Formats: sequence, structure tokens, C-alpha cells
Amino acid sequence: MSPALVLSLALVIDLALGEPPRVIHPVVWMGKVTSLLERVDVGRSPLVQFLYGSAITLLTVGLFTAPAYFMLFYLKSLSFAAYGFAAYVIVGAVLLKSTFSLRELRQVALRVKRLLLKEKLDEARFELRSLVSRDTQDLPKPLLVSATVESVAESTCDSFVAPLFYFLLPLLFGIPGLFGILGAIAYRVVNTLDTMVGYHGKYEYLGKFASKLDDVLNFIPARLTALLLALATFLSRRDAQTSWQVVLGEHSKTESPNAGWPIAAMAGGLSVQLEKVGHYRVGKANARLVPETIDAALKLMLIAVLTWVIICFIVGGISFVLTS
Repeated sequence: MSPALVLSLALVIDLALGEPPRVIHPVVWMGKVTSLLERVDVGRSPLVQFLYGSAITLLTVGLFTAPAYFMLFYLKSLSFAAYGFAAYVIVGAVLLKSTFSLRELRQVALRVKRLLLKEKLDEARFELRSLVSRDTQDLPKPLLVSATVESVAESTCDSFVAPLFYFLLPLLFGIPGLFGILGAIAYRVVNTLDTMVGYHGKYEYLGKFASKLDDVLNFIPARLTALLLALATFLSRRDAQTSWQVVLGEHSKTESPNAGWPIAAMAGGLSVQLEKVGHYRVGKANARLVPETIDAALKLMLIAVLTWVIICFIVGGISFVLTS
């Protein structure tokens, strides 16, 4: 039952405490390590860039999963003692929580909404930079709402569904729960690397391996997230059929092979058009993009998240029964 306890405690930690201080936040340190390794000048050769970028990815994954593995393995070996089992659950929960973030995502989105209601657009643009990678400097109010809603949709996958998918996956094959925690950590490392170095331009091939690996890892979670958001649309008595129609018809409009799935589900569920200028428009503008749209997006996200948590516990429970 330890995976269920680890997941339960990780959720409590996230909802009650939110993010740890930056000085000890694992994702912040992932970024620091990546920035340090990225400084090495490997020239403009695509092959050399690709090989070095692959090495960065594998090395960083190893740096963060290996210590977690040995720590959890040691605590697991002490599970015969009450304190050993408790320590394993607590440490495992803290590590798992570091791979996802619900409270912080919701708080940032709500801060953007409040600033928009007060017409403090410059402050809203600055706040939004923590959610999106695009240039927010000149975005008008409707596009600030759009970018926030898109981020909520994408982050439902990247910051919650996907990490728990890789936490749950080993359990389906009867593999010990500590490997599920390591899977979630490895996913978070790759996703962070994709965000930092998976870009186009002078050093495009440096981030190619991380970017493609992130695409592979998000293939199932992105589509699963779209299903969860469509279901959330139905449960909130919105037009779930339109949500799924937009998913099927417009998910390919984004450059990413995965991002379009949750974005399209959110656009269809809210009956809005989400736009990244010069890149894509997803959905039909049957409703205006206003600050309150962010509230509606967060509601769909929370319903989808709750549904996913219930599914995780059910699947985990079935796996425990079958392997015990």
C-alpha cells in the first residue's frame, strides 16, 4: 500500500504547502545543472550538438534519479521497522511532490486574473512570464487571457497527469513503487530540459534529443489529458461533444505534437478561441476571452485532476491486489 500512501501524502504536501523554497527546489537545481552544462561551447556542428545534448540529458537524468534510488532503496530495506517505513513514505512523497505542481499553477493563474481585472496589464504580462515561454511584452488583454488558459491546459498534462502517469506505470507491471517515483523524477528532468534547451535557432540540435524524448514521453499523457478535460467539460455541464470535436479537428495546429491535445480540449470546452500570434488559433470564438475565463479553465483543470487522482488510486489498488 506504500504507493497509495506516498501519492496521498504528496498531494497533501502540494495542496497545503505548495512549492519548497527555490534554494532547495529540485526543479530549480535541474535548471542550474542544465545551465552549467549548456555553457560548454561545442560549436555549430549539428552532430556534435546533438551528441552533447544527448549526453546532457542522460547525465542530468542520472544525477537526479541515482541519489533518489539509493536513498529510497535504503529506506525500503528498513521497512521492517516502523520508522523505516514511515521515512520511506515521507521521503518518497516529498520526491514525488517535487515532480508536480497544482497549487502554484492555480495561484499564478489567479494572480494574472486579478491583475487583469484591475487593468494592470504590464504587471499581468510580467506575472505571466512564469507560465509561458512566449514574449508577453505587447500582448493585449484577450491574448493574456488566452496565454494563461493555454498554460493551464498544457500544465494539466506536464505538471500533473504525466508525472503521475510515470509514477503509476511501473505498478502495472508489478515493479516496486520506488521505480515509479524515479520514473516521475526522470520525466520531470526531461520536461525541464526540453523547456530550457529544446529550442530552435543557433543551437537547435543541442536540445533536439531532450525535445524529441519529451515528445515521446508526453505522447500518451497529452492524449489522456485531452480525454480528462473533455470529461471534465461533461461533468461541469458544458458541451463535451464540441470539446472533443475541437480536439480531433484542431490538435495538430500547434508546433508540438502533444501540446495541441489539451489546448484544443480546453478551447472546445470553454467555447473560446485560443491563439498564439503567428503560430496557431485553436477553437471557435463563441465566447469572449475575459479574466473570468481563467476561472472556468481552472475549474475544468481541477475536475480533470480529481478524476485522474481517482483513476490512479483505482489502478494502484487493483495492481496491489493482483500482485499481493
